[in-house]
Amino acid sequence: MKILIDMNMSPKFVDLFAKKGVSAVHWIKVGSPSAKDTEIMEYANKNNYIVMTSDLDFNALMSITRGQKPSVILLRVQQINTEQDGEWIVSLIMNNKEELLTGAILSISSKKYRVRLLPI
Repeated sequence: MKILIDMNMSPKFVDLFAKKGVSAVHWIKVGSPSAKDTEIMEYANKNNYIVMTSDLDFNALMSITRGQKPSVILLRVQQINTEQDGEWIVSLIMNNKEELLTGAILSISSKKYRVRLLPI
């Protein structure tokens, strides 16, 4: 499993995932900071990444395109503290690994989560 972390997320997640044996890269390392969401999705799809973001446009994009990949991890938490929330977020991702690898949206909000299989 490989995670592509969107610009709106902390790069600290890369290290947190690495500690759990999950490959992750922040978008700033592979693409332009001003890239459109469609460019990020295309990159993720071509390179077999799961996109982690807090941008609701990704969810809407998947709905419009009726896409099956890439999977999206949508963090709907106001203030994300990688120190406090990171472990819980990573455990949810790992517990839903099978769904994310086949095509899903994992939506995480204040101590709740929901998985929707793709296409929507």
